[in-house]
Amino acid sequence: MNREGIIRMAREAGLAYGTDEKPLNSVTRFATLVAAAERSACAKVVEDYCGAWDDEGYALAAAIRARGQL
Repeated sequence: MNREGIIRMAREAGLAYGTDEKPLNSVTRFATLVAAAERSACAKVVEDYCGAWDDEGYALAAAIRARGQL
């Protein structure tokens, strides 16, 4: 998810409009935090499910977390 995508979704949801950057910056920051929390939760599910008996689980969890670094 990139900034343009976040702004597009915010506008579709009626949360952002016009060219006023302050509301868009708030929405962008909020969406970034939500996405990071969701990645973390997904990575934890993978670790809990297969990490204890499969090193690939940890690799998959790392790949999920790394998506935030794009």
